[in-house]
Amino acid sequence: MQALVDAIRQQGEILPGGILKVDGLINHQLLPHLTREMGETFARHFAPHTPTKIVTIEVSGIAPAIATAITLGVPMVYARKKRPVTMKEPIFTAQSVSRTKGGVVDLFVSSEFLGAGDRVVVIDDFLASGGTLRALAGMIAQSGAQLLGIGCVVEKQFESGREKLADLNVPIHTLANIVRMSEAEGIVVEAGH
Repeated sequence: MQALVDAIRQQGEILPGGILKVDGLINHQLLPHLTREMGETFARHFAPHTPTKIVTIEVSGIAPAIATAITLGVPMVYARKKRPVTMKEPIFTAQSVSRTKGGVVDLFVSSEFLGAGDRVVVIDDFLASGGTLRALAGMIAQSGAQLLGIGCVVEKQFESGREKLADLNVPIHTLANIVRMSEAEGIVVEAGH
């Protein structure tokens, strides 16, 4: 997705600890035309798999996930990071480590909205080490739903998350690939795959 690649080149920043700051595009401020194009691109890629639900994690995954769900005409479910009192048992839970949050994050999905018979595509903002996506895939497995594929807006290719998720045996589609990033070279980004 060339528009996303160009936007990352123009606005992306490298922060200490290997963090890529793109919050002017997807994590804090959203660009509606770019978000819509992300959803349309993911929908074209995953439509042949006939998903019945799009699943993501709050907060940064919601925008590309809802754009995808709207395009496909299916519901979107997001894993909560705090269990609300309204969430009925049984629930599906997992933990993931978040570098941007600085610790372990608990994830919760209600069995009211995800279960056996659902055909799920996961859409999220980043694929880095793969830990958060693995946690989400575990919750989908707990529910009895079928994981059809994973779509991520940005992949940090050099962190090998894709390889760490290979045993899930599902297609992984990304829109922008960070090949490498350093103070000396800046952000080397190309269209995803």
